Amino acid sequence: MSMKKRLFILVEGEDDIRFFGRIIKPLLAPSYLSVEIIPYACIKREKVSKFLRSVSLMNNDYIFVADIDQERSVRDKKQILYYRFSDIDGRSIVVVIREIESWYLAGISPDTAQELGVADVPHTNHLTKEDFNAMIPQHFDSRIDFMFEILKSFSLETAIRKNDSFRFFFNHYLEGKSSLDYPVR
Repeated sequence: MSMKKRLFILVEGEDDIRFFGRIIKPLLAPSYLSVEIIPYACIKREKVSKFLRSVSLMNNDYIFVADIDQERSVRDKKQILYYRFSDIDGRSIVVVIREIESWYLAGISPDTAQELGVADVPHTNHLTKEDFNAMIPQHFDSRIDFMFEILKSFSLETAIRKNDSFRFFFNHYLEGKSSLDYPVR
């Protein structure tokens, strides 16, 4: 009998914690003893590197999530992460294109877009935090309120279709772990 491992999902900040906690963690939880989401942006580099090393030494898994930000390619972003975190495993890095907000918007189906009062965006690969903020309808009390509403009716199927980096993430980490009929158009 094999022991279940623990999974650590390292994310940049609060918006990532909300997204991964609500959408991703429930899909991965049955495969692990525990799934923990850890924001790393405010932790010293050396401490993050030591943590990654200890996770590997204890034979647990991790997913290291980073926005591509202004980098030209996923390869360029990974090079920066290799430089910053000496013990990072490239196979465990997920680069979000552009920023996590593009993943939130990717999961809005046409029906949900109409309900929320936002435009139905066909592809979210190049959307930024600023684009997201500009799309928030005035009837929402806050940005966070809008995010929670999106997460309530988030569509994996739609997100896979609308965002290439989300599709990559789904194919590598979630396929077979959700009730979604795959492949999608």
